[in-house]
Amino acid sequence: MAYQYIESVFDGGLGTITLNRPPVNILNIAMMEEINNRLDSWKGKKDLKAVLFDAKGKCFSAGVDVGEHMGDLAPKMIEAFHGMFRKMEALGIPTVASVYGSCLGGGCELAVFCDLVIASQDAKFGQPEIQVGVFPPIAALIMPRIMGRKAASELIFSGKIISAQEAAGMGLVNMVVEQGELEAETEKFLKPYLRMSAEVLRKTRKAVMAGLGDDLEASLQVIEKIYLDELMPTADAQEGLNAFLEKRRPEWKNE
Repeated sequence: MAYQYIESVFDGGLGTITLNRPPVNILNIAMMEEINNRLDSWKGKKDLKAVLFDAKGKCFSAGVDVGEHMGDLAPKMIEAFHGMFRKMEALGIPTVASVYGSCLGGGCELAVFCDLVIASQDAKFGQPEIQVGVFPPIAALIMPRIMGRKAASELIFSGKIISAQEAAGMGLVNMVVEQGELEAETEKFLKPYLRMSAEVLRKTRKAVMAGLGDDLEASLQVIEKIYLDELMPTADAQEGLNAFLEKRRPEWKNE
């Protein structure tokens, strides 16, 4: 199947999804549906050993389309966006992100949700959603599990952007490599996993997740309800999103 916003290939046990929506790979509903379609097509593929997310263009991804957070589009956006993570989890095999440049908002959530992350020195990570009146649901789910409550709270509550080295120090990134060497280093990084049995990798990942005591689906359903039923109806969520689209500073009403 030909896609408009992504490229994909399966080779040697590795399924690669390349974000390709120039210039900064803003994730819109159509693009996320393409990712979901490709992940669905790999379900039950016995020789799939890992899924790699990489990108073309200026950066990995500057986030989800803010305009699609608005009004009647919000539930559809959440369904498509969270569908990616549900399908990644359902595959049950290691997922890897290869990151350069800006990796923000929903793009950051996609990267750090992956089991493994390799980043170029120029990569910048952050969840700036709170600055436009919303919060990042997947980051709220996964970041405290990865980096602990206090470090996750600092990033999510402030919306600040950190360097690849800072992200590595916090446990969000496995390896930071020289600019210009990301593609070659990613290939090298993946080799040990691609030598393993696909089925043993699945069982091993399942054991790791069981060790965390995670019930992703139950937690995500609670977070979605807060986001759609409690956050989105607030005056400040609407003000923040409108201010971003209108390129002005929000005027918070604290309600």
